[in-house]
Amino acid sequence: MKKILILNGSPRRQGNISKMLEAMKQEAESCGAETVSIRVSDLKIHPCIGCMKCRDTLKCCLPEDDAQRVLQHIREADALIVGAPCYWGNVPGELKVLFDRMVYGMMGENSWGMPLPLHKGKKAMIISTCTTPYPFNILYNQTRGIVKALKEILKWSGFKIVKTIERGGTKKHPVLTDKEMTRARKAIHQLL
Repeated sequence: MKKILILNGSPRRQGNISKMLEAMKQEAESCGAETVSIRVSDLKIHPCIGCMKCRDTLKCCLPEDDAQRVLQHIREADALIVGAPCYWGNVPGELKVLFDRMVYGMMGENSWGMPLPLHKGKKAMIISTCTTPYPFNILYNQTRGIVKALKEILKWSGFKIVKTIERGGTKKHPVLTDKEMTRARKAIHQLL
């Protein structure tokens, strides 16, 4: 049975990211996958202090918090879905803080300090939304900024990105269409 971890980087419980991720979760479970869904805005995570001690000790020097719990879920998962709305052309701060705190569990280093992926062979999917209308959401690096940032994190961690979904224009068209929801549900099959 495949284990899929869903990281919801949106603080909006009824927003487009949340709705797409819920549809994907239901589809995965209907196909027999085990899913864990985590809303990042609900987590208690101290910001990284950049001391770099975790690179040598393979654990964070800060008191244990939800970052270690999420990292354990990532280690146990076969696939990862990360959804995030656009905040200034990038991911929301809480999601960035989470990944900063887990760097030692996402990638190692060789003796020259070059990254070594710790999740090689796992698949990932990135979902992003923004108010900027299509195609400007891509041309102006809005949803594309999110995809680029998350691809960097996931690529160096060893994940193979199998799909990205970018939806712009949420200000003028705030409701997801049936076609968009169907596309989100179908995308899950690339992780199974």
